[in-house]
Amino acid sequence: MGEAALVLCGGFSRRMGRDKGTLPFGDETLLERTVRIVGEVVPEVWVVAREGQGVRGQFRIARDPAEGLGPLAGLAAGLAAMKAERAFLTSCDAPFLRPAVVRRLLDLSRGHAAAVPLVGGYHMTTAAVYARDALPVARRLLAARRLRPLFLVEELKARIVTEEELHDVDPALESFRNCNTPEEYWKALRDAGVVGAVDPW
Repeated sequence: MGEAALVLCGGFSRRMGRDKGTLPFGDETLLERTVRIVGEVVPEVWVVAREGQGVRGQFRIARDPAEGLGPLAGLAAGLAAMKAERAFLTSCDAPFLRPAVVRRLLDLSRGHAAAVPLVGGYHMTTAAVYARDALPVARRLLAARRLRPLFLVEELKARIVTEEELHDVDPALESFRNCNTPEEYWKALRDAGVVGAVDPW
């Protein structure tokens, strides 16, 4: 029983040009900020990193040995490591993630193998809840090289969460905003009111 969070940080951040999780955001890194936010909601938090990746900080680490297979492989590694019944999955570059959104999605996932928000017409597969029971399905898809997380969502017959079900806890749906490029990162810093940021490049 219980709930967890899985924070993906094993990508190569090619559009950003450097490891996104290590980027400073105020007095913490993006990874530290995301871990802190989800840690306000659940007691078990795993950082999912690729094999051999250095991760600074005191984190519970799950290693994804399947290099290059994307977030589905990271999810599988996290589900295999955790003890909880279900977990909220997020990327490490979600500085505006709200604890109330994490809580809402976990609540809406009860009785379902997954709960996935549909925001702006897109399934937010890396800002969603997955049951540990989804692990065999994820592994089967990985073995078949069906790597898109949406394949998992379809196989699990996930509970699709509408924008209307989240507006009261995040009116602008900022929780689903990521920092994939330097431009998005600097805009996030400005919008968060982080002053005196030093260029990390």
